[in-house]
Amino acid sequence: MVVATEEMAVYCFDALVSHYSGDQPPPPAFEEGIHPLFVTWKKATNGSEPRLRGCIGTLEARQIVTGFKEYALTSALRDRRFPPIQSKELPYLECTVSILTEYETALNHLDWEVCNYTLVLVVLSLSSNNLVVLQVGKHGLIIEFTDPDYNMRRSATYLPEVAAHEGWTHLETIDSLMRKAGYNGTITDSLRKKLRVTRYQSTLYTMHYGEYAAYVKKNRGATPEINGAPIINGFKPGH
Repeated sequence: MVVATEEMAVYCFDALVSHYSGDQPPPPAFEEGIHPLFVTWKKATNGSEPRLRGCIGTLEARQIVTGFKEYALTSALRDRRFPPIQSKELPYLECTVSILTEYETALNHLDWEVCNYTLVLVVLSLSSNNLVVLQVGKHGLIIEFTDPDYNMRRSATYLPEVAAHEGWTHLETIDSLMRKAGYNGTITDSLRKKLRVTRYQSTLYTMHYGEYAAYVKKNRGATPEINGAPIINGFKPGH
């Protein structure tokens, strides 16, 4: 089974940097495979919690080399929820690549697990020790249903980490998915029971731009740049 790797995240950063520089990205350092996949971009500044800047992928299996290149750009530049990512944002970006697996038809809208396991991290500081609890999601969801108000089909998906990260219950997750699908009517238990729910699992890998730059320096002996300008904090295109 193909799993998400560091090299896949590097390739997505390569694709985005090359988009701005006009160059061809280096060849991928991972083997071809055929899987559904997603690329997620988040942005963090001044030590803040990373905030979503784009997330798009495909629920259909496809070749992952061309898929990661395509969706790295699509999620960064054409996610309609956000303005396109600009080159000056690169030093603040975080990329997560996801490979989707284990598609199963759920028995009902509650037949899935929010958390696979919980990590408890001890964060040491000069003033105190803090515990950080991270919940790692097990199942992603695809819901499909007929909008009773407009007699039209609607669908939406959440990756496995979403419900765990938000701390949602099963019903909160399902209701949020229905809103994401575009349904604005009253959500009833009767309507929830009519949902067609597909659950899936994923492997993922997350890389911050600083880790990408270190990878490029170590493996290629260079620093990522656009038109001769190194991409660092305070980077301005053309300078």
